[in-house]
Parts: sequence; C-alpha cells; structure tokens
Amino acid sequence: MNNLIEFIQQPWPWYVAGIIIAIVMFALLYFGNSFGLSANFRNMCSILGGGRSCDFFDFDWRKQTWNLLFLAGTVIGGFIAHQFLMPDATIAISEATVADLRELGIANPGEGIVPQDLFSFESLFSLKGLIMFVVGGFLVGFGTRYAGGCTSGAGKLTWKMFTYQRAINMADEVKVSAVEGFKSDSDYLLGEIGI
Repeated sequence: MNNLIEFIQQPWPWYVAGIIIAIVMFALLYFGNSFGLSANFRNMCSILGGGRSCDFFDFDWRKQTWNLLFLAGTVIGGFIAHQFLMPDATIAISEATVADLRELGIANPGEGIVPQDLFSFESLFSLKGLIMFVVGGFLVGFGTRYAGGCTSGAGKLTWKMFTYQRAINMADEVKVSAVEGFKSDSDYLLGEIGI
C-alpha cells in the first residue's frame, strides 16, 4: 500500500492527464453529455427553486445528476489529495520570485502550494480577502455564465454546439495558447478577424 501512495505522490508527466481527459471527453460524447462544471451553477439554482421565478432555471436538473456527481467527486478528490497525498516538500521557486513576493507582503513564499497570507480563513475576512474572493468570484462566475461556460468545457466538448459565441471563445483560447503565451486579448482577436 505504501508503494501505491508513493507512486501517486510523484509528479506525473503531462501526457497522462491529457490521455485521461481525452478518454473522459470521448465517453461523454458517446453518452450524449456535454461537459462543463460551470453548468452546475444553473443546476444548483434549479434545485433550490430558481425555476419558479426565472425560466432559465426551469428545467429537469435530474438529467444533470452526473455533472453534480462529477463536481462532488472533484471536491472530495481535492480534499483527499490535499489531506492525505501531499508530500511534505516546499515549493521550488526562484530567489527572484521569493524577493518579489516578499515585497508584495507575502511572509513565507514557497512554504506551501499557496501563500497562507492570501488563502486562509483569516485573510478571507479582511477587506482585501473579501474583495479578492467575493468580488473576484462573482466576476469570474458572471463572466463564465455570460460567455455560456468556461473555455475548458467549451473548447473540449461543447464544440458540437457550434455558435458564433463558441467560435470567438475557441479562437481566443487557441490564440492564447499558441501565440500570446497565455495572455488573453479578445479585443485584438476581434479586430484581427474584422468584427
């Protein structure tokens, strides 16, 4: 059993995740499902009775039970990985990054996966924490819903529901990955294609 846990704790090559994601995506296509964790916001609003006051939430959420289970499995799996499978190693970051983070007020950069000065319950209830998590979370959630989903779900599976919005979303994702080195610039893209 210890050998299995040691194997799981080791860094895995990137292509292992790629193969697993491809298998899941093809299985979802085969069974006629579309992937998207952000769709669970709609599902949860429907479960809580949102359909009584808004037609958007008036649908049979039971058909999306698999997606809710996927979300629950993601949360539970993340908890198990963090609590039981995390190695006791510090994060290897450069001295220049450590110096930059200290200038920004991060006390112990590299001691954990995320800086405890930003990601803890104490920081959540500060003004900076409320702005970062509540306002930032609202903006990300609203943007994801307004765009019809995040680029992960849209790009990897919902291409079968091809629309103008999906085309812009996918073109932006491709440009971000290939050209700009993960810097998104939708206005530039729209200008380039003459919109």
